[in-house]
Amino acid sequence: MNPREVVNIADSRQIVEERGLSHVKIGVVDLDGVMRGKYVARDKFFSGLEGGLGFCDVILGWDVDDQTYDNVEFTGWHTGFPDASVRVIPDSCRELPFEEGMVFFLCEFVDKAAAICPRNVLQRVIDRAKGMGFTPYAALEYEFFVFEETPHSVREKNYKNLRPLTPGSFGYSVLRNTVGADFYHALLKMCDQMDTPLEGLHTETGPGVLEGCITVDSAMNAADKAAMFKTFTKVLAQKNGLMATFMAKWSEKQAGQSGHIHLSLKDAQGNSVFYDPNQDRNMSEAMRHFIGGQQRLMPELLAMVGSTVNSYSRLVPGLWAPTNATWGIENRTTAIRAIPGSSKSQRVEYRVAAADANPYLALAAALASGLLGIEHQIEPDAPISGNAYSSEYPESRRLPATLWEAAQRLKASDSARTLFGDIFVDHYAASREWEERAFRKHVTDWELNRYFEII
Repeated sequence: MNPREVVNIADSRQIVEERGLSHVKIGVVDLDGVMRGKYVARDKFFSGLEGGLGFCDVILGWDVDDQTYDNVEFTGWHTGFPDASVRVIPDSCRELPFEEGMVFFLCEFVDKAAAICPRNVLQRVIDRAKGMGFTPYAALEYEFFVFEETPHSVREKNYKNLRPLTPGSFGYSVLRNTVGADFYHALLKMCDQMDTPLEGLHTETGPGVLEGCITVDSAMNAADKAAMFKTFTKVLAQKNGLMATFMAKWSEKQAGQSGHIHLSLKDAQGNSVFYDPNQDRNMSEAMRHFIGGQQRLMPELLAMVGSTVNSYSRLVPGLWAPTNATWGIENRTTAIRAIPGSSKSQRVEYRVAAADANPYLALAAALASGLLGIEHQIEPDAPISGNAYSSEYPESRRLPATLWEAAQRLKASDSARTLFGDIFVDHYAASREWEERAFRKHVTDWELNRYFEII
């Protein structure tokens, strides 16, 4: 049985039985977008298909360094860290190319934990869209740097003087992708095998940087594919003696790494909601209001898109990343890019997102804000022509400059609480405050170089 033919509990049992598997691999995605998982025995997996499986709820209460948040109510030492129930998602079944015959299933938290589970947050936004008569579609694209390093060597070098896969800047290079064809082909093949196909893969501008564009799909499938792409691209790299990073900005000498989100809506008949041939640039009223909602709410929801301290190192002028909630038509200097085209290709690109973003939460923010714009018929500003960095904008369009500021904007946002619920907003904002406080405890190399002797 092909794993992509699995659609229900019966199919899930069948594929495990056919392959004679003693164990199955499962995974869930935490608040930071990191995939956490384990092997479970065949019988436990079978019982879990009906009654659910358990993960310690600390997965929703710790950071990327496995340090527990000290300021959240849902989980912590005060709760004793009980198990939280997860549901196996049958139609997420994938072949794992690296493990002969092994299959992998995504899971999502249910019951009380569903309120803060990233996948469930997105599902609630998708349900909102469906209630409005829309089916959302998305495609995510990621830039990532690849190095001739290992997890041990980068630590031994203290993340300095790393050797990139290729030297220099050479965007869209046929030379580079031909010389390095073995890795490119391995990545393309893996993505096809895991039903996460790429419609494009090329070098970007910078030493060893690539961009992979995942093929468009329904919104939840797009987020699932993005989560698996990020995880298993890193797996493939390390199994080939390389390392891939999806940090928003790994070096002050290099541009940041984007995680742009392309979005469109279809109506009940399968027609594009954004396409109207009778309007300028084929932009329907709904598309204009969708952009209006994204523009208005971007400063309030940025913590869901710029989720790390490092995210804000990317959001500076001149580095292909926005600093204000702007939009334009086919303008890559703005935060939102309207892309005119046919009824099939008319879409909106949410360009503020970086490669480090949790795909479920970033997509939830981009989609929910657009839907709110349609609901309330929010008109966007006039589109920006030319260089968006060279103009002045009102305070209402300024994006938060730090993760701390973004967390405060999220907590104070009535719209965020309406769209995602108080429990999620309070828990997630507290987790971002924790992340900022953890950063503030450390002395950076920049501070040492600048102050140690002179000050």
